[in-house]
Amino acid sequence: MLDTKVLGLAHLFLLGFIMMTIFGAMAQLVPVILEVGHFGIELFYAIWPLLGIGTLLMVLGFLNFPQLLPYGGVVVLIAMMIFVMEFFLTIKKVKKYNLVMNSVLISNTFLFFGVIFGLVMSLSYAGSIDVDINVLLRSHVFLVIGGYIIITLMGLSVVLLPMFGLSHGFSMKPLKIAMIIMSIAVILVIVSTFTHIKIIEYIAYILASSSLFVYFYLIQTIYKTRARKEIDIYAKNLIFAYVSMIVSLLLGLSYLLISYEPLLLAAAWLMFFGFFSFSITGHIYKIVPFLVWFERFSPLVGKQKVPMLSDMLPKKSSSAQFLFASIGIVVITFAILFQNEVLIKAGASFLVVGALAFLRSMLYMINFKPEDI
Repeated sequence: MLDTKVLGLAHLFLLGFIMMTIFGAMAQLVPVILEVGHFGIELFYAIWPLLGIGTLLMVLGFLNFPQLLPYGGVVVLIAMMIFVMEFFLTIKKVKKYNLVMNSVLISNTFLFFGVIFGLVMSLSYAGSIDVDINVLLRSHVFLVIGGYIIITLMGLSVVLLPMFGLSHGFSMKPLKIAMIIMSIAVILVIVSTFTHIKIIEYIAYILASSSLFVYFYLIQTIYKTRARKEIDIYAKNLIFAYVSMIVSLLLGLSYLLISYEPLLLAAAWLMFFGFFSFSITGHIYKIVPFLVWFERFSPLVGKQKVPMLSDMLPKKSSSAQFLFASIGIVVITFAILFQNEVLIKAGASFLVVGALAFLRSMLYMINFKPEDI
């Protein structure tokens, strides 16, 4: 079983950053994807504090107070159930489904079951019930990571990447194939959890990897067909993210062959902090300036000078974020592979600087005012 501090860090990152950001993005993008209004957009005002409180309780539970875990798990469950139920009530209004809509529907179904598995595990960890946590862990991880986060990113990719890169004329078939394969992989992991048949588990891992390779082929196609060729901070973050994903897959497949545990840990590190983190960070640099511009400056069009979206992006701090964070990711990857604590501390130092630079960029974009033009 993983160290509790590692579990605390993983949940802080996945719930506090990844999930919170995805939920915020979905609040804005669901009407675009589904072409219908939210059932109850006001419900999102309840999701943020509940998810924040639940995440904090769970992190404290993993660190020092295991009795807090079930409380944190229940609060997180309530937040996510509000999100899932709001989504399903929204999608009821859809008349005709397309591939992107199906991706969001599938991912939210997996999220529902992933949260249930997580709650059962937290109750067991706190001593409230008696189940084998190690048995449920694989299903919980695959339902949330593979079933929800990755399939959600797959679906959003074919909306956001072509929009920001002005890509046209690519086939959506690879997305369909990647989604189907990943869904089968997640289901097989759950089957292997309860049947204890190792061959099914390994087939699931290979299918999940194959799905991501197919998805990478789609991303390559979108990249090659883009009209906007500029390699800006958005593109740099995404390039690093997808390179991290491929290296992570290669390390993971290597682990299946030689069973050297640092390979698996390095693969997980690159998938979480290389792929997920840089994918989301890159899109934040596009989405946040647009949202701020639309809210603050669109009413001023034709009345006074308004900024371009590029004017709202802090060049120095965004470049610093990419430079320091990417170096930190690479250094810690090698530190994990060679089990070197000094390198881990060095890499962590780079990551702290990168995180502070990203925070500075966020504050700059959110607080951008007319006088900053």
